[in-house]
Amino acid sequence: MSLTAATLVTGLLLLALGVPLLLDRGGCAAVFQAFPRSKAATYIVFPAGAAWFLYEIWHLSPADFGEYRTYLFFGFLAVALLSFKCVPDFLAVRGLATLILMGAMPLLDAGFMNFEHRRILLYKVAVYLAITAAVWLGAQPWRLRDFLAWLFARPTRAKSFGGVLSAYGLLLAAVAFTY
Repeated sequence: MSLTAATLVTGLLLLALGVPLLLDRGGCAAVFQAFPRSKAATYIVFPAGAAWFLYEIWHLSPADFGEYRTYLFFGFLAVALLSFKCVPDFLAVRGLATLILMGAMPLLDAGFMNFEHRRILLYKVAVYLAITAAVWLGAQPWRLRDFLAWLFARPTRAKSFGGVLSAYGLLLAAVAFTY
């Protein structure tokens, strides 16, 4: 992935998250608040995250425990399948955290060892904040429910948060074309 694409993707993702919060149309709050325990979201997001993770496990190099990849693959496959039976609560949040962590790698690889552009820090800050949130929410997924309850307790809070995300997304989308 090129640096332009990585910055643009990060900006567009922030816009996709921020604009619905900013506009607050069509029951956006209800959709966001239903996400953490949504069965439909669980059956889409968690398998997608697990599949991406298992794909990466299957393609490990010998330097990265590649000789054990079959054992790792089937071990993590068993964990993913048993998650639906043993810990069904908040699997949508855990799946989203997995997708964020898996998606961060190609985004950060695009700017690896690039010291020419100082503007590269703008998109890396967003990616590292997403990684931090994903690790935290992967370990304590109910915190997303609590955060969303706090966010939508006052309509101005959600609009302000959406405005910040949208403005940062627009900034990143503009910066993407300056490399």
